[in-house]
Amino acid sequence: MLQPNYRGSAGYGDGWYQENGFQSWKTAISDVNDSGRWLVSEGIAAPDKLAIVGWSYGGYAALQSAVLDPQLFKAIVAVAPVTDLAKLKEESRGYMSFRIDRDFIGSGPHITEGSPARNAAKIKAPVLLFHGALDRNVGVHQSEFMADQLREAGNPAELVLYKKLDHYLEDSSVRAELLQKSSTFLKDKMQIK
Repeated sequence: MLQPNYRGSAGYGDGWYQENGFQSWKTAISDVNDSGRWLVSEGIAAPDKLAIVGWSYGGYAALQSAVLDPQLFKAIVAVAPVTDLAKLKEESRGYMSFRIDRDFIGSGPHITEGSPARNAAKIKAPVLLFHGALDRNVGVHQSEFMADQLREAGNPAELVLYKKLDHYLEDSSVRAELLQKSSTFLKDKMQIK
């Protein structure tokens, strides 16, 4: 397992942060994919057993990594992921933070290019999504839209919704279930015994 600290993440200065992980998504996601390739090149991971799991932006990165390199990861688990940047921007309309969110996400071609749901046909790996229906950080429709787009593209996608939970899924039995379902999914899709 490797948790990359991609360029576009905060805490390492302006040069590292760049425009942020959404506006500079190509750099951020390339770092994630390079991490996967490094695991394979070092013999740490088998290329046919490499999977990616992420939560929130990490879920976004997991899905978008398969848009950028559809052959790298063989299974994807995304929890409460951002899947459509235009929808994310629109979600914040009516809130005090709208201008901040709008400027953070930005405008331009990266809105479509950097949205996994808008590029679902490029994703070849099976996808398991989890989302809390009361999520105010990333609306549940992000995962619903992603699942629909994947299915429309002919890629099997499973979506598990938790009707009474938010972004953090703060329920120990739900978290245990999430881990068990993820483990079963990964073992099944990657044929691990």
